[in-house]
Amino acid sequence: MLRPPAVAGAFYPADGALLRQTVTAFLQQAAPEDWGAEIKALIVPHAGYVYSGAVAGRAFALLAGQARSIRRVVLLGPAHNVPVRGLALPMADKFATPIGEIAIDQAAVAKIAHMPQVVVSEEAHALEHSLEVQLPFLQSVLGGFTLVPLAVGQCSAEEVADVLEALWGGPETLIVISSDLSQHLPHEAAERVDEETVTRILHGEPLYCFEQACGALPINGLMLAAGRHGLAPKLVARGNSGEAAGGQARVVGYAAIEFDGHDA
Repeated sequence: MLRPPAVAGAFYPADGALLRQTVTAFLQQAAPEDWGAEIKALIVPHAGYVYSGAVAGRAFALLAGQARSIRRVVLLGPAHNVPVRGLALPMADKFATPIGEIAIDQAAVAKIAHMPQVVVSEEAHALEHSLEVQLPFLQSVLGGFTLVPLAVGQCSAEEVADVLEALWGGPETLIVISSDLSQHLPHEAAERVDEETVTRILHGEPLYCFEQACGALPINGLMLAAGRHGLAPKLVARGNSGEAAGGQARVVGYAAIEFDGHDA
């Protein structure tokens, strides 16, 4: 089964050539001196590219130096459209974007399919944008890789961390958490909320509500897993929709955060 793109033409260009050109432009905005770090995990935003593409591009550009070694991406994002208990795998064995198809990593899926918090839900993935919008960036930077896509519903940080631990692997495995920050606040209020949220993440303190980040649950799980491995977060970029595309009355906040270094 193939999971076709659901938000091509809305969140990002539907034409493959234009999409590659758009993503490449965002990646090239990153400073060359930022490239080459050994990244294990990223937190990146998932809005339309006109709003969050520049922030996301700063994070994905960090992967340039290790693109050849990454062969699997474990991608988690909040389930926005369908109630889910746990972490949902798709029924599909491939995801498609206008750039091409990505195979689901069946060996990795087999490692977690027996876990009680892991379910299968085609409905959770059918229209979910939080995972899909990351794929063109990953395709552009990494080339070939397999995918473990998980739409995260109601679960604990420990349940997320245990799934990540089962899939942690070595340098061949990258973990990506898809999340925006504050939602539809005036610019100054959003800045205050997002500053607190980012500070909590950088100090390894759990987020306590979805008003801080729609992906609070997978973020908390990643922080727990990263702490077990001695990995510390680092802020890559911050911004909001008003700064990117005008309008300060109601903005959405974005941050890119990376976890790098060797396991402790």
